[in-house]
Amino acid sequence: MALSGKVALITGGVKNLGAESALQLAGVGANLALHYHSASSKENAAKLEAELKKKNPSVKVAFYQGDLTSAAAVTKLFQDVKKDFGQIDIVVNTVGMVLKKPITEISEKEYDTMFAINSKAAFFILKEAAANVTDGGKIITIVTALLGAFTGFYTSYAGSKAPVEHFTRGVCKELQGRRVSVNNIAPGPMDTPFFYPQESPEAVEFHKANGMGNRLTMVQDIAPIVRFLCTEGAWITGQTIFANGGYTTR
Repeated sequence: MALSGKVALITGGVKNLGAESALQLAGVGANLALHYHSASSKENAAKLEAELKKKNPSVKVAFYQGDLTSAAAVTKLFQDVKKDFGQIDIVVNTVGMVLKKPITEISEKEYDTMFAINSKAAFFILKEAAANVTDGGKIITIVTALLGAFTGFYTSYAGSKAPVEHFTRGVCKELQGRRVSVNNIAPGPMDTPFFYPQESPEAVEFHKANGMGNRLTMVQDIAPIVRFLCTEGAWITGQTIFANGGYTTR
């Protein structure tokens, strides 16, 4: 198995894309350190652990709860994982928050929250990953296909994800000597519970119409790309991979 003996830390790792990525990596032998934000996700964690053990009975799994919008919390997460597993070889950051509003209605608090989750947390996860992943490791951040589109009402969301592209380019250059690949994946609008509260039925149909097959991006479309970047795709680095069924091109 390609990742036997390797340890993957996935932030936001017990639901939706994080959980599907965990299943993909377990399928190729990785041990898993899975972070989740709120106590309400404990049930998801228990269910996922059973699925992972069924997928690969030898996989080691541990769960970590925390709000990653402070540098100290991110540092603690990495320290705890290294203490439990001894190493970190792969970091996949799926943490994110969506807000759909006209800019004229966005409050300072909403702005600060969006950038704390989508930019600040991503920056410090990249920082700790750069300091802690083993040579030859992999670092992957989930961004958004809206980075390749001019889209109204998602100004704070796309804007707060945009810095991650620049973080990634810089970090990939810093880690080339250690053969660590650093990439982003930019899905289209994804068929998860986070998507629908933002959208009217008409908007959902619009988003579907812009994707191949007249559908939204599924987590099952994206998680295999995570696996690929951790295995055969190791030569790819410093890139944002737009995987969105043609929703937008760049």
